[in-house]
Amino acid sequence: MTTSKTTRITTKLLKLFVPAATALVIGVAGMTTPATAGGQFTFSYAPQGSEQQQVLSLGLLALSLVNGVSDPGANVRQHGNFNSAGVNQGGRNNSGLIVQEGNGHHGTIEQRGDNNNCALLQFGENTHGQCAQFGNNQTGLTTVFGF
Repeated sequence: MTTSKTTRITTKLLKLFVPAATALVIGVAGMTTPATAGGQFTFSYAPQGSEQQQVLSLGLLALSLVNGVSDPGANVRQHGNFNSAGVNQGGRNNSGLIVQEGNGHHGTIEQRGDNNNCALLQFGENTHGQCAQFGNNQTGLTTVFGF
């Protein structure tokens, strides 16, 4: 292979590799930032497609049934000390579930619109989590681990 061909291949590989490596570094930095912010790690998931939304909705429905909720509305289950929770809903057929295990948690759910479904799960110590849905037919899951 000639030097110019080698140079072109190397240049093409660098053009592909450098942006990919940069995106990876930014992504990893973004994932590690919440772990150091306030002693908690937060994972939120909002499905993008209707199939993913249906699967998560069924999972949240099962979770709600396990926690004693059979109708749309709000349910809060807390085990520990110095926990606070609040749910503010406007619209129809909204479901919100807050589960807090441990001490010093503060969790809120706010839903505006119809047919929204959200679960906020907090574990460990001293977490601050929220779920906010504005619109219709939204599904979300937020899990917070405090340390």
